[in-house]
Amino acid sequence: MYDPLLDKTPGCNVPYPTSYWAGQQQAGPGYPALQHDCTADVVVIGAGYTGLNAARVLAERFSQQVVVLEAHQPGWGCSGRNAGFVLKGSGRLGAVQLTERFGLKTAQACYREYRLAFEQVAALCQQGAIACQAQPPGYYKLAHQPRFLAVFEQQQQLLNQHFGERLQCLSQAELQQEHLADQQACGALLDPDCFGVNPLQLALGYSQLAEQAGATLYGGSPVLGWQQLLGQHRLQTPQGSVTAKKVLIATNGYTPKDFHPLLNGRILPVLSSILVTRPLTEAERKACGFRGQPIVMDTRSLKYYYRLLPDGRLLFGGRGAIQGRHADKPRYTKALLSALQRSFPALAGIAVDYQWSGWVAVSLDDLPHLHQAPKDSRYAGVSYAAGYCGSGLSFSALAGQRLAELAMGQSIPDLPCYRQPLRRFPMARWRRLGQWLYYQWGRWQDQRH
Repeated sequence: MYDPLLDKTPGCNVPYPTSYWAGQQQAGPGYPALQHDCTADVVVIGAGYTGLNAARVLAERFSQQVVVLEAHQPGWGCSGRNAGFVLKGSGRLGAVQLTERFGLKTAQACYREYRLAFEQVAALCQQGAIACQAQPPGYYKLAHQPRFLAVFEQQQQLLNQHFGERLQCLSQAELQQEHLADQQACGALLDPDCFGVNPLQLALGYSQLAEQAGATLYGGSPVLGWQQLLGQHRLQTPQGSVTAKKVLIATNGYTPKDFHPLLNGRILPVLSSILVTRPLTEAERKACGFRGQPIVMDTRSLKYYYRLLPDGRLLFGGRGAIQGRHADKPRYTKALLSALQRSFPALAGIAVDYQWSGWVAVSLDDLPHLHQAPKDSRYAGVSYAAGYCGSGLSFSALAGQRLAELAMGQSIPDLPCYRQPLRRFPMARWRRLGQWLYYQWGRWQDQRH
């Protein structure tokens, strides 16, 4: 599959992956390719959650002439491949880590932004009547080792007291008897608000909202050339070009190799792999102890996550291969199946109907970042948002709005993720080696008691 650290282009109009989400969609003609030379006020590169919401806000609130260039079709990248967890956060730092790193006041401000992003997803779904199969709320963070129960108590106390949450700590017995019978879990922290959606349908809904606001979307239009002249940016696609003063890069984990100096070496694309089983029988659901349709993630360094889907299938995901060319090797699906069966022995031998992988963008400091090049720099007019670390479904929509506001000269909240650009990885050419070493350490860390 396409590998952002090796490939200089993501291809052109490649079909959606054979995922469960794509299997729910009716094939349509899609958005046409750009086939002429044109101008715009702003060009947005990438039709995922970030780019589509940036385009919507630019057209709707600022009356900008906006062109969106997508190499394939909306939601082809991570926006249409993820597990569909609508969470209150982004990056890899929770409220406790944010408080430890930045202090309580700044952590609270960051969390307010995350809550706003979470609430915005529901508001946009209502505004656009997006039928994204939203499920009843209930998000469980599972302690895979007893030592994490004390961490959960600390998180519950901090979040409930200072962040306006209403989290609940569950013992192993409470979890298994009243919620779900994961045999690997020692207890859980329950957030009663977070929920699951069909992520591809959400992305397609955002594309309709952007188009209705006045943005022009082009599919099958990867950026193959980029020229700057007299304060203008000319982006060349296979069959046309667009020239504008401002460019927003919203490609995140799918940013091609050496795409732009502002992003080169500043993110690590990491593969996450997902499988979806056949529908569970009533007896299997009872044996697994499922009450409702929970969304679940554990505390491992190399996390597993899962959710029960509306049609009774079980989605189960975790880290996959390191290189794209290995993504489809059977051993990664077998590893996920083995982990699933350790949690739910009643599902031993269950058939897998769907399996796919996708890239998430990890940042060096575990935070997402928005950045606008200074007006006096050679990259003036260029902005980006990236580095969601695999938890960007909620935040990326608001990040698109903030990116649009930044491009229009509006003030945005003074938060760590908005103050500084992404930091470049030390010895960036060896990122994959560092990732491999981290995976070895993570496996050891996850097994120790």
